[in-house]
Amino acid sequence: MLQGWVLTNLETMFTDVNDKVGTIATEVGQSPSTWNAGIFNMIKTLSDNVMIPIAGMIISFVLVYELISMIIDKNNMHEFDTSVFIRFFMKACIAVMLLSKTFDIVLAVFDVGTHIVTQAGAAITGSTSLNVGTTIQSMFNSQLSTMSIGDLVGLGMETMIVSMCMKIMSVLITVVLYGRMVEIYLYISVAPVPCATVANREWGSIGTNYFKGLCALAFQGFFIMVCVGIYAVLVSSVAVASNLHSALWGVMAYTVILCFSLFKTGNLAKSIWNSH
Repeated sequence: MLQGWVLTNLETMFTDVNDKVGTIATEVGQSPSTWNAGIFNMIKTLSDNVMIPIAGMIISFVLVYELISMIIDKNNMHEFDTSVFIRFFMKACIAVMLLSKTFDIVLAVFDVGTHIVTQAGAAITGSTSLNVGTTIQSMFNSQLSTMSIGDLVGLGMETMIVSMCMKIMSVLITVVLYGRMVEIYLYISVAPVPCATVANREWGSIGTNYFKGLCALAFQGFFIMVCVGIYAVLVSSVAVASNLHSALWGVMAYTVILCFSLFKTGNLAKSIWNSH
């Protein structure tokens, strides 16, 4: 009975994390339009009906402010040149065109990120799953003759504790993946407002920082894939043939490291792109 209890715990211990880690590439590699069509359509409707009118007012203010700045920039209008109106007209046309194509530009950023994640997934060839059914079980059978009832009870308690911790790790991985997508949708929903400020030098920092944040979110998926690749190498290097207890806690430690690293990918991407 004790042997069956321990074996059952070992076989089911890593199922949740293995399944979740195996789907990370699929989750991260999806664009906002394909991850959840219902949410995407709602966000697009909010952007078109709520944010576009506000962005229109902002770009009107920004363009008027830009025109005044261009006129008084030349020695307080003492060196006035009529060509300034041509430059202003060209700048206004470009700003309005960019505002009208904001949604396409934002999605293009994430399409590039999706392409990078896909290529990274193809480059990561290691397996992220630990074959508990054969490796650990064969190891357990080899040590079965040396285990007393007390050892089996202790091992069973260990597997129960580790199994609970692994389920928590699986939930935290889900939080990281879904939290990133929710943040992406929040960024997309207000895209027209910061993009309306790009035409002006002083106000343009708002739009510039917004695009830095978009690039950071897009490249966060690449860092997530790198974490998965590192996890695959660490798990494959577990010396399961020496000691069952060490292998058990070693794989759990690597899973905790994976979870912690996934939480750090967002700050890392923002620091690289200087987004705040």
